[in-house]
Amino acid sequence: MKTLKLLPLLLVFILTSCSSVRVATDFDREANFNSYQSFAFYKPGIDKAKISDLDKKRILRSIDGQLSTKGMSKSETPDLLISIFTKEKERVDVYNNHFGFGWGWNPWYYGGFNSPHVSSRTEGTLFIDLIDAKTKELVWQGMGTSNLVTSSNIEKKEEKIRLIVSEILSKYPPGSDTK
Repeated sequence: MKTLKLLPLLLVFILTSCSSVRVATDFDREANFNSYQSFAFYKPGIDKAKISDLDKKRILRSIDGQLSTKGMSKSETPDLLISIFTKEKERVDVYNNHFGFGWGWNPWYYGGFNSPHVSSRTEGTLFIDLIDAKTKELVWQGMGTSNLVTSSNIEKKEEKIRLIVSEILSKYPPGSDTK
């Protein structure tokens, strides 16, 4: 009976602990992140990102929203400049299933066959760079890797972008995810 009561809690834990976005961050330990209150997008860096202009807009809107919820504001004279870049690769996974029959243990079983299974998917990585506007030095970088939505379903694409940006910026400022 106790097991049945704990089962829903276990399922919630498993579902919330599994994220479809792998995130890594790096930062300058000498930077004073409390002094950064405003931001602007760094157009020369964003223009170099090799994605569609529509996806760039989606990413920038999501970054704007996330930073606004952290109390930061867009400014003509910003403390931080924000740049993005992306990488994309095709990921191929091969699984080899062996189905045997007969008596004995490997390698002395009789018969059987191998059934290889191959799957591929497009995996993308979004980098968000935060650059100190005065020194022009990188002070924080977040990277999120996830499977991309390649269908024409715009709602799913926008949802995935919001998730990736949210997961990355949940780690900003450094130490914010441990509080």
